[in-house]
Amino acid sequence: MQLTSVLSTLLPFLLAAVAGASPAPAGPKALDVFVPKITYPTEGVVLTSNATVKITWDTTGAPVNISNQALLLLGKTGRILPFILAKDFDLRSGSLQIAVPYVLTGEDYFFVCKR
Repeated sequence: MQLTSVLSTLLPFLLAAVAGASPAPAGPKALDVFVPKITYPTEGVVLTSNATVKITWDTTGAPVNISNQALLLLGKTGRILPFILAKDFDLRSGSLQIAVPYVLTGEDYFFVCKR
């Protein structure tokens, strides 16, 4: 059997397979990045370990399509600590109640809210 005969026999099947195939999936979707400014607690506010506190942040300029997989983290002296205070909350809500973790007394703690 000649090569042209084999190709002419297989060509209709190959074209049908390609025509019925779904397009290649697009690459990952671009995600919006939104890191809001924490509005409470502010510098100088004293928090007590194990107390409940309402953390608030500014939602001005928040993209419409933010996922609900946000994290609230605790930091000290410019470094983020291994405390996940809350996760999987709606970043567009602007507030969240948490229990303050037990940490050593200090003045340079901060909260980071991110996706």
